[in-house]
Amino acid sequence: MTLTNQNIEQLLQLCKSNDQRAQMEVYNRYYKAMFNTSYRIVKDSYKAEDIMQESFLSAFTKLDTLKEASMFGAWLKRIVVNNSIYHYKQNNKHQDVPLDDVMYKVEDEQGIADGDELLSVKASQIISTMKTLKDNYQMSLTLHLIEGYDYDEISEIMDISHANCRTMISRAKDSLRQKLLSLA
Repeated sequence: MTLTNQNIEQLLQLCKSNDQRAQMEVYNRYYKAMFNTSYRIVKDSYKAEDIMQESFLSAFTKLDTLKEASMFGAWLKRIVVNNSIYHYKQNNKHQDVPLDDVMYKVEDEQGIADGDELLSVKASQIISTMKTLKDNYQMSLTLHLIEGYDYDEISEIMDISHANCRTMISRAKDSLRQKLLSLA
């Protein structure tokens, strides 16, 4: 049986014994998704590539801590997200933060009269519009809407309170909605 026909549990057993062909097969199965996950957070393809490589190395050296082999993809993704956020925070640690980013503005709540307007917007337009949001809005929406993390997980990843997380995601959605409506 070739490595490409083996399931992930079998491959991980081979990886634990340092089988480089099995490690390469696991890498080939997951690298695109892990690169995309990292890139959405760090916004730099070279940095995302480095983070992805580090994450695979870390995963392969810590395979013994993985409780269920069937959960490898989610476990690896968690490593990639944590490494990406760590690098993102390190790179942005010493940058000046505008006062508007620190203080919340009280804005008039405007509901959408007709929610069907958003249905005609293409996914690529939504993604490109998300890139224009403030970094913390962009990161929280990416983790929530694209990566599928819940509020508790995002709170832990971003090191913020649960209430702050819910507020940030709500405001990020409102900001995205307003930007999308202005394009329509």
